[in-house]
Amino acid sequence: MRESTPLTPTLTDEELLTITQRYTFKYFWDYASSSGMAYERIPVSGTAGNTVTSGGSGFGVMAILVGIERGFITREQGRQRIDKIVDFLTNSATNYKGVFAHWINGNTGVTIPFSADDNGGDLVETSFMMQGLITARQYFNQPIVTEQALVIKINILWNNVDWNYFTFGSNKLYWHCNNELQNVKNLGIVGWNECMITYLLAIASPTHAIDPSLWKSGWSSGGTYKTKNQKFYDITLPIGNGNAKGGPLFFAHYSFLGFNPKNLRDTYNDVNYFQQNQAHTLINRAYCEQNPLTYTGYGQNKAWGLTASDGPTSYSAHSPGNDKGVIAPTAAISSMPYTPKESLAALRYFYEKLGPKIWNEKAGFVDSFNETANWVDGSYLAIDQGPIICMIENYRSGMLWDYFMSAPEIQSALIKIQFKPDYYPRPIIREPLVIDNFENGQINFTNKININPAASMQITVVDNPDKTGSNQSNKVLKFKRLDNATKWAGFFLL
Repeated sequence: MRESTPLTPTLTDEELLTITQRYTFKYFWDYASSSGMAYERIPVSGTAGNTVTSGGSGFGVMAILVGIERGFITREQGRQRIDKIVDFLTNSATNYKGVFAHWINGNTGVTIPFSADDNGGDLVETSFMMQGLITARQYFNQPIVTEQALVIKINILWNNVDWNYFTFGSNKLYWHCNNELQNVKNLGIVGWNECMITYLLAIASPTHAIDPSLWKSGWSSGGTYKTKNQKFYDITLPIGNGNAKGGPLFFAHYSFLGFNPKNLRDTYNDVNYFQQNQAHTLINRAYCEQNPLTYTGYGQNKAWGLTASDGPTSYSAHSPGNDKGVIAPTAAISSMPYTPKESLAALRYFYEKLGPKIWNEKAGFVDSFNETANWVDGSYLAIDQGPIICMIENYRSGMLWDYFMSAPEIQSALIKIQFKPDYYPRPIIREPLVIDNFENGQINFTNKININPAASMQITVVDNPDKTGSNQSNKVLKFKRLDNATKWAGFFLL
């Protein structure tokens, strides 16, 4: 696939971000179903069928909030559209103990089976919808009748979800029930993957909450939580399967459109998820730059980003462990909050170098492409378009993060599962650090700093003739990181 003529004269970063959001927004606004719900996919040419998606529509609810803030639509237009979605879910869509199917007929509300036994409720897809609706509930906070009425209707849907039923009497959540409310597929939800938001919401529920202990016995029981601090390309991955080098990048996106991982540590699993998602993204990018399978279009200053997407022959969860030469723009772009420099460079390459080959004015970037096969997808997917507009906004303003995290149920849930403040500015620090050693060296904190692993950091007391440091001491502590696996307890480096 040759580079194409740039779409427009060079845009500033802000202009490029805005135009990307504006055209991606059209997927959820111009091409939504009559119910307001987002179609599972829409073709570049032609029209969609009747299949709408619960999870992708949850992303779409959040995209509508971005559209309001960016001036693409008015606040009242956005409220009306979300009100239509809520009315469809309340009055038309079949639910299973308050849980919606993955696929729904956008005209009738009848469940469209995802597979033979997946013909009922999908708890994970429902959690993506609830993430969006809770964000909208917090956003529409004006003391006017129409907004207050919407809040009431959202709360009814939120309160109706029977999260506890989906434990089926066990110590973890299960992904599905069939149309007779039975756990036929028997697919447990365990980490690490895209489903963290499901446990967070299940614990946060004001009406049908699961016991917070299931965060440990269920979510945290997954094997990838047992694999810690592996290093790839000189970058430490806090958790994740080694062969997949972290897996597909949507792990870093779906649960984090609303949930803000900044400055928090999951103390049970000893993970800062912002650090996790940043490292995951940088490893994914480094793999594409290395390009071990010699695909066309990969490489330094070229395309990168492996995640679940369409491919020339089928949909697949692409990752360094499942690399088929398929790049999905959503992978790099939706990691914008974690890796702004690298993600902006990828966005500019996609827009300016590949241009109209993968972009058009219907709804922005197509789902994916494979330059080796000279293939470009003929579709857009809701679950890939939604993170683009939403995660760009979280990078630009943090708006969706701010509203979702303002929900009192979410803050209460974080306390229950023992998330603690963890001010980790950037996990990859390669230069030696100098910290003031108070009282001119009379108080030595060297032996009071918790280094894990202990061999990862060298700390020495050194002279400070230039009087650097906040207290202008004659002695300071010099920190030299020996690898990227270090955390501090007692010192937060800002």
